[in-house]
Amino acid sequence: KPKKGKTKKVKRKVKHDEAPVQEMEQAEGEETEKKSESGPCFPPTFSVSEIKNKQRRHSMFLKLKEEKRKQKLELKKKKKKERKALGDKAPPKEVPKTIENQRIYDETTVNPEDEEVAFDEGTDEFSAYFNRLTNPKVLITTSDRPRGRTVRFCEQLATVIPHAHVYYRRGLALKRVIPQCVSRGFTYLMVINEDRKVPNGLVLCHLPDGPTAHFKVSNVRLRKEMKRRGKDPTEHVPEVILNNFTTRLGHSIGRMFAALFPHDPQFVGRQVATFHNQRDFIFFRFHRYIFKNEKKVGIQELGPRFTLKLRSLQKGTFDSKFGEYEWVHKRHEMDSSRRKFHL
Repeated sequence: KPKKGKTKKVKRKVKHDEAPVQEMEQAEGEETEKKSESGPCFPPTFSVSEIKNKQRRHSMFLKLKEEKRKQKLELKKKKKKERKALGDKAPPKEVPKTIENQRIYDETTVNPEDEEVAFDEGTDEFSAYFNRLTNPKVLITTSDRPRGRTVRFCEQLATVIPHAHVYYRRGLALKRVIPQCVSRGFTYLMVINEDRKVPNGLVLCHLPDGPTAHFKVSNVRLRKEMKRRGKDPTEHVPEVILNNFTTRLGHSIGRMFAALFPHDPQFVGRQVATFHNQRDFIFFRFHRYIFKNEKKVGIQELGPRFTLKLRSLQKGTFDSKFGEYEWVHKRHEMDSSRRKFHL
């Protein structure tokens, strides 16, 4: 009898222990199903760089990237639903962090109401233009023996800037060209330099007293190279837009570009020349606009387009040996932070 009782007890114990084992198996099965649905799960201290095999490391990196992308999308959808549910009571959208809005404050940022700035503008080299005492007249030339692409670029620039004339250099030094320009009433000398048949530099000299700016030119696109461009520009005087020239240096560069164009734009032509400064790169675009209705406006790029980067600003006219430089871009000293800009 006592033996039978023992065996019964053991049997009961086995039956009693089977339920939690089954529950654990079910839980593990659910976990594996969840893992397979959400994608590969990595431990918290996992680093892809620890994987020695190159192909496996690359595949794991792609999986990790895909998982992060899915998580980001889910979070975005969740936030969108919450905003929709709250309606008018929804909190304002967060402003994304960019290099521009995280910019290090520059002490030379121009305040339009500053009396010192107004005095400097009234007495600088461009004051005659802004007081309507002179009309712009531009001479565009090139480095010695220019190639076809540079010549076409100069010709297209002459169609953008009114009262611009293209002359070939013929081996003359700039110091000899400048007095001839002044005697013939030119207010600007623009020199396009090239390297390996590609325009790579621009010297802009304001006459007769300077200043002279030297720019690096990149990403030049001529009209034939542009897709969906409009018809060639007309001879109407375009409007000029100058964006984000906020510091004292940027202000003087903006005034320099403004003085290239006549005062009164002809709105009949519906043409706009834009100099847009972003992270010290000056993007030039030339558009024609059309009013579709009272609210909508269509724009059409006419070309050419290019990007400028200021290298130096020199007082007076061009003088490579004895010129006094107002500002020079020193890359290793000035570009220590990505959030610091000079224009």
